[in-house]
Amino acid sequence: MAVISKQSAEHYTWGNKCDGWHLVKSESLSVIQERVPSGCSEARHFHNKAEQFFFILSGIATMEFEGKIFRVKPNEGIHIPAGSRHQLSNQHEIDLIFTVTSTPPSHSDRIEI
Repeated sequence: MAVISKQSAEHYTWGNKCDGWHLVKSESLSVIQERVPSGCSEARHFHNKAEQFFFILSGIATMEFEGKIFRVKPNEGIHIPAGSRHQLSNQHEIDLIFTVTSTPPSHSDRIEI
């Protein structure tokens, strides 16, 4: 067991200039801190098995969820059940920083649409 921080976590990049840090990476749980610059987004997708919880640390997330738009502010979160089509984007001026918790881990369970 160890204390985990962004500085000690495994880092990766995705999309157009986005960053992720694996805070927890096990067979049953994934917790990632991510940074999405202004104007960037992920591809619209869903997960067959993984459910996710996005918790905003700073910035404002725009989450398209099954055709509805949600604005998620700091200290707010949104639950995405398995099978739900969704897309996160940063449509504001400052970086979007958030954690996403997935169970089971979602990386091999992502289907882009």
